[in-house]
Amino acid sequence: MPVIDLPDGTLYYAEKHDVTSAYPPLVLVHGAGGSHLDWAPDLRRLHGARVIALDLPGHGKSSAPVRETIDAYARDVIALLDALALPPAVIVGHSMGGAVAQQVALDAPPRVAGLVLLGTGSKLPVEPTLPRRIVEEPDAVVDWLVEWSWHPSTPPEVKALGRELVSAAPRVVVSADYRACQMFDTRDRLEQIAAPTLVIGASDDRMVPLKFSQTLAERIPNARLVVIENAGHMFPLERPRQVAGAIESWLAEIA
Repeated sequence: MPVIDLPDGTLYYAEKHDVTSAYPPLVLVHGAGGSHLDWAPDLRRLHGARVIALDLPGHGKSSAPVRETIDAYARDVIALLDALALPPAVIVGHSMGGAVAQQVALDAPPRVAGLVLLGTGSKLPVEPTLPRRIVEEPDAVVDWLVEWSWHPSTPPEVKALGRELVSAAPRVVVSADYRACQMFDTRDRLEQIAAPTLVIGASDDRMVPLKFSQTLAERIPNARLVVIENAGHMFPLERPRQVAGAIESWLAEIA
């Protein structure tokens, strides 16, 4: 099983290697309570690229304990870059993972060749009681998360898969993730992000509305915005081919 050692456990990652790639390696960082399986195969196996999809500590197959802050998760991603001796990489983050990606770009600029920020913001809108209710009312909160995360047109079987994914993580892990999101704020530092950035938002995202993506694209100096129409917050799973195509086109330009 591919893992790297951390001081308090291991960090799991799945890798698709492409020795002929002209692109920087891509590191995929999932959202709150997720795992590397939150990325559709179209993205985990992106054409012409080396792709590494990790399970953040406390998630999926990683044995290291869950973190309490976005800063801590960013340090884990940097540890992965170091352990695998990666050249400057493109950090691809969805939702909370997009917050982690921003933090890596701010904390370790030389390690970052670019950012892809999906369904995320410089400040994440988390309902104040959500971390507590995740622990106290898990079934009701899972129902709410599935309802709000997916576009209404999403087939029921896909939503059912989404429910399985969000239910897989221990409630204390999901609660800690949302507390970390509540504390995250890079609004006064966006202009410091020097890496080329692709921002992808969804027109019907109710968890992180499109205006958050628009703000990122306006304020990060070298950023571009792509909007996925008729999609919800889980658009990397709802519209994987569109997302993969946008990333492939952008990679070709920055390469």
